[in-house]
Amino acid sequence: MTTPRTRHTTVAATAVLLAATAGCAGTQPHGAPAQTGRQEAVPSSAAGAAAHGERRGFTLVASGDVLPHASIIRQAQADANGQGYDFRPMLSGVRPVVSAADVALCHMETVYGPDGGPFTGYPSFKSPPQVAAALAETGYDSCSTASNHTLDDGLDGLRRTLDALDKAGVRHAGSARTAEEAARPTLLKAGSATVAHLAYTYGTNADPLPAEQSWAVDLIDEETIVADARAAREAGADVVVVSMHWGTEWQSDPDQQQLDLARSLTASARDGRPDIDLIVGTHVHAPQAYEKVNGTWVIYGMGDQIAGDMINNLGARDPRGNQGTIGRFTFTPPAEPGGRWEVEKAEYLPQWFNTATGRVVNVNAAIDSGQDLTPVRSEIQRAVLARGADEDGLLMGK
Repeated sequence: MTTPRTRHTTVAATAVLLAATAGCAGTQPHGAPAQTGRQEAVPSSAAGAAAHGERRGFTLVASGDVLPHASIIRQAQADANGQGYDFRPMLSGVRPVVSAADVALCHMETVYGPDGGPFTGYPSFKSPPQVAAALAETGYDSCSTASNHTLDDGLDGLRRTLDALDKAGVRHAGSARTAEEAARPTLLKAGSATVAHLAYTYGTNADPLPAEQSWAVDLIDEETIVADARAAREAGADVVVVSMHWGTEWQSDPDQQQLDLARSLTASARDGRPDIDLIVGTHVHAPQAYEKVNGTWVIYGMGDQIAGDMINNLGARDPRGNQGTIGRFTFTPPAEPGGRWEVEKAEYLPQWFNTATGRVVNVNAAIDSGQDLTPVRSEIQRAVLARGADEDGLLMGK
């Protein structure tokens, strides 16, 4: 699927303007929301830190689909004792990992309904906006919002979702309320680096983008992604992370489109420097492999983080739908300003959503405390290492 060619020009032109004005832009503290929900361009923090003799690395975590089915909505209502909806207890098990990172990325697959509802699950989602506050309290800094469900409630649902994330102080990438917002890269502060978060989806189900608002959701198109990554560099990004909503549902192995895009996107470079530093995938409802492609880490699919009991395309209950991973990457500064920030350490942390208790579980922590989740961990591990990531140094984290 392609996006309009005109968007490339708009993004690049905006990035040049942002880069030209970056010298007077204020750097926002970690976790502070930008006025529009996307942080304005900041000076290249690596160069700025180098001028003061200090260059610090950072850790980044990314996790899978937040997919509130009807059962999840009922659980949040119960956790709020019937007084609204509280999603914080669901995520409390991974809060120590997420909040400890310098920058944390989630995937908000669904859109939010109006305050007070009605709220709906599958097939056309309208989630309680209280999800946004829970993501913020868990420690997430930015969420990808480009998915096949982004237009489940039209542009009104898209707008409500971004408004709620803004209010909670969580930035977002992949959908936009205006053409101007769509043209600005989401920039985040992490250590001494400026991290760009970009996000794309393969499509929007049976809800096509209105022709006059074709900028509202970022669709996967190789040329567009490369152009956006380069525009983000011009706007001050030291590290470019791309969230991809892609793949074939319920397929543990990455499909050919994923493999081809991963190969071509990670091969794209300018002046000897890769355009993209990390790719993190969502959508398929099952954990998929991690792989180092052309020297760049790719997570083909992180699985679902929050979801109800999942039924696969054969009509059977599929436990993989409640399995997932958190990817954690430690980036180290380049030897010289303008060089590539390298991943010094790559880790995956198995996670599982316990539908009986309505809680996300850090699998390793649970095993350490005596819970018998070794079979779950082994199944996740098989998927993650299916393309030999352990040979490239991928570790299981805690």
